Amino acid sequence: MPAVHVQIIESGEAMGGIGEPGLPAVPPAVANAVAVLTGQRPRSLPLSQYKFESPA
Repeated sequence: MPAVHVQIIESGEAMGGIGEPGLPAVPPAVANAVAVLTGQRPRSLPLSQYKFESPA
């Protein structure tokens, strides 16, 4: 990943929004980790609908 520079600007307004932009990347990352660990690629959420088995 390239270097990312984040700057928080004080504006006097109520705080909000810091940290939220990274959230959309979490579900695909978790699904990819599950696929690597189990060998089964989930195609939809929630993951609780799947019965994962360990690869032999």
